Amino acid sequence: MTTITRTLPAAFSRFRRLRRTAAIRALVRETRLSPRDFVYPLFVTHGEGVRAPISPMPGQFQISIDQLPKETEALRSLGIPAVLLFGLPAEKDELGSEGYAPDGIVQEAVRALKAAAPDLVVITDVCLCEYTSHGHCGVVTVEGEVDNDATLPLLARAAVSHAEAGADIVAPSDMMDGRVAAIRPALDDGGHGQTPIMAYAAKQASAFYGPFRVAADSAPQFGDRRGYQMDPANSREAMREIEADIEEGADIVMVKPALPNLDIIARAREQFDLPLAAYNVSGEYAMVKAAAAAGYLDERLTTLEVLTAIKRAGADIIISYHAKEAARWM
Repeated sequence: MTTITRTLPAAFSRFRRLRRTAAIRALVRETRLSPRDFVYPLFVTHGEGVRAPISPMPGQFQISIDQLPKETEALRSLGIPAVLLFGLPAEKDELGSEGYAPDGIVQEAVRALKAAAPDLVVITDVCLCEYTSHGHCGVVTVEGEVDNDATLPLLARAAVSHAEAGADIVAPSDMMDGRVAAIRPALDDGGHGQTPIMAYAAKQASAFYGPFRVAADSAPQFGDRRGYQMDPANSREAMREIEADIEEGADIVMVKPALPNLDIIARAREQFDLPLAAYNVSGEYAMVKAAAAAGYLDERLTTLEVLTAIKRAGADIIISYHAKEAARWM
């Protein structure tokens, strides 16, 4: 007891001294956030000169391919190394065929990005929900059920078409069972054995995706996605999903959404050695924007605190709509 009484004040005094100035605080900071940690999502659409605001996501836009060089210049100037592409097709059908068409919107966007900025890391979202008339992530049977096994070949075709267009990383987000096991050999057989897969491994059926579904025009026309996305209540299941994707050949695994799942990110970081991504999703972005617009929060301080928390939990890669603003503030 005597020892504790003597040493605790000294320890607290040291902590106070280390917080005394901004320079000292920066020197001893445990978690360091950098623009190099960020991936910036882009929504690409057909047409020319298109820069359409996304109403629930202030500061975000649906843009046409001819606008991409401007985006690459901005990202390069901010030190952000990568983008994640989502496409809005000209037409939708029951099988989401523009998702795997060689001249699809994402495929053309990849070519444009790699021509404008060869060093930019281009990641493509591999899913059917943006391209299907029913808005589900897979093939739907006449009974209205998503057919997991019938979907896998289409996802593999999409991934290969993205790699052929020049994508650096393909990122299946559909949450079909066995999708990584279908995509990996398809890439290998197509001569793209060096193309990594970033799997949306622990992707929850979350309320935080609402603004994204407006941005990507991807809301399901009936039912919901709880049959193939994860229950947010299940952390052990999340570990099993991540482990399964790793066993099937994933090179990077992702937790989505990020902010409600800091415990999942931390647990995954402790359990698995692969690079770990976290998606700071549209609803998280929209909440901060709305609170800041109402004067309830300081947007800069709040955003940097959120992103630092995601990094501190263990994420190596942070996908965020706030990436450009955060890079400027940093």
